[in-house]
Amino acid sequence: MPKIAFITGATAGFGKACSTIFASNGYDLIINGRRTDRLQILADEIEQRYNVAVLQLPFDVQIEKDVFSSIDSIPPDWKSIDVLINNAGLALGRDYFDEADVNDWNIMIDTNVKGFLYVGKAVSQLMAVRKQGHIINLGSVAGKQVYEKGNVYCATKYAVDSISQSMRIDLLRHNIKVTSINPGAADTEFSIVRFKGDEPTAKGIYNGLKPLTAEDVAEVIYYCTTLPAHVCINDLTLSCLQQANAIYFNRDKN
Repeated sequence: MPKIAFITGATAGFGKACSTIFASNGYDLIINGRRTDRLQILADEIEQRYNVAVLQLPFDVQIEKDVFSSIDSIPPDWKSIDVLINNAGLALGRDYFDEADVNDWNIMIDTNVKGFLYVGKAVSQLMAVRKQGHIINLGSVAGKQVYEKGNVYCATKYAVDSISQSMRIDLLRHNIKVTSINPGAADTEFSIVRFKGDEPTAKGIYNGLKPLTAEDVAEVIYYCTTLPAHVCINDLTLSCLQQANAIYFNRDKN
């Protein structure tokens, strides 16, 4: 019977790239996102290309009752989830603390922390019944080091880091692996969302860099799931060659 991977935020960026690489390796997929049109397109592409089964699960991770009711409604044959990629998240704005939009803060907290918790709890309960599973949480270098104008986004990723550590301890008794993946600069829709559709500003973030791609990060995530049953990568930070941490870059001046 094929393994099952559940991927939140599957319609773009890391989530979409993970959907592709896990399907290409024979996983059946549960894919989540808010944009039902994109979910349908992705499901059709994956089913046709890789001959695997795809279950679409559209909900907004910010809405607690929708998360739990949607996951509870998964057909019994799909509840044997082997891998959760807890990926849904976003950054909004890059402003000084005193000038930031409080609505941006609320959306980031509701998505990156509360939504992350809701999904993790609901799926971990299914894994606990089987005494196995692997939860992969998407953190960030922003959860390792605070940078100017990062304020609440950094705080949400620090939360992901600490919650991942807590999950690893609390789920130890169920033999559930918990891996935190912390990417650096990656050229996805992330910056376009952060700058609210201002593509020139978003693209300018990567000036002089060859950043990570979504596929780079997805390959690392998939690798973490290929190790022997007794081996778990707990915490992994990756960046492009020109990035040392959340602050320092060696940009090509040419």
